Amino acid sequence: MSARALPMSSTASDLISLTKPRLSSLVLITAAGGMFLAPGHFTPVRALITLLATAGTVGAANAFNCYLERHSDQFMARTRNRPLPAGRMDPNTALWFGLSLAAVSLPALVMGANLLTGVLGLIALLSYVLAYTPLKARTSAAMLVGAIPGALPPLMGWTAVTDRLDAGGFALFAIMFLWQMPHFIAIALFRKDEYAAAGLKSVPLERGDESSRAQVVLYLVALVPMTLLPFQLHIAGTWYLAAAVVLGLGFLGLGAWGFFKHLGKPWARQTFLFSLVYLTGLFAVMALDRIPRG
Repeated sequence: MSARALPMSSTASDLISLTKPRLSSLVLITAAGGMFLAPGHFTPVRALITLLATAGTVGAANAFNCYLERHSDQFMARTRNRPLPAGRMDPNTALWFGLSLAAVSLPALVMGANLLTGVLGLIALLSYVLAYTPLKARTSAAMLVGAIPGALPPLMGWTAVTDRLDAGGFALFAIMFLWQMPHFIAIALFRKDEYAAAGLKSVPLERGDESSRAQVVLYLVALVPMTLLPFQLHIAGTWYLAAAVVLGLGFLGLGAWGFFKHLGKPWARQTFLFSLVYLTGLFAVMALDRIPRG
């Protein structure tokens, strides 16, 4: 399908859409959270450069993803109107846009933060594009691979300030990694038919709905105690501890309700939406109840 000529404003809008702004905004929130929670001092200018470079790196990864999945995107309601499957953009334009973003953003990440944060950004980009994206059509285990780049932004925010890998940064990484599991499975449950039409593998398609609901519960059982680590590591205080317990038990209760009642797509969508509220609330309270150090 050839791309149609469009006004410059429409082309700019389509280029921005390749970066998946809603997904990128969540990444920026967690990266900023890691930066804010880390011990030490970081100037506003360096923080801004780091966040913009992180946004560019994530945007590049998403643009490459749109390029590689342009054919399967035609079969999913939430993706078929993207610029490439809709035929509004030449695929080479998206490819060069992704390459340009990466070429600018990764060096800026090193200059704005440090080499360690730049290396983590490169790992996130490569693992998302070269491992997660092609694996999605082969195995549901791609979910675990994709959770790695998804969990790196708060660790990158932490290392931008500290220039080291330590327990606090890894705790934020672990929370994000485990949170993505019920989040991803919930999406795959209520969009099961679309995944099948697009030829993408998922836990529901490979293991069935019952196993998927059970996995949601198991990952939540692992997630809830993991969210207590920021309190134990003296990153956040007792208000955070209380919020983590309440939010965690609410999330776990929702997951268990779906498992024991054998609930379907409406429950899966509720679980997906609650996962967003849960993560936002967790990081917000963590930031508000931060224990200053360094």
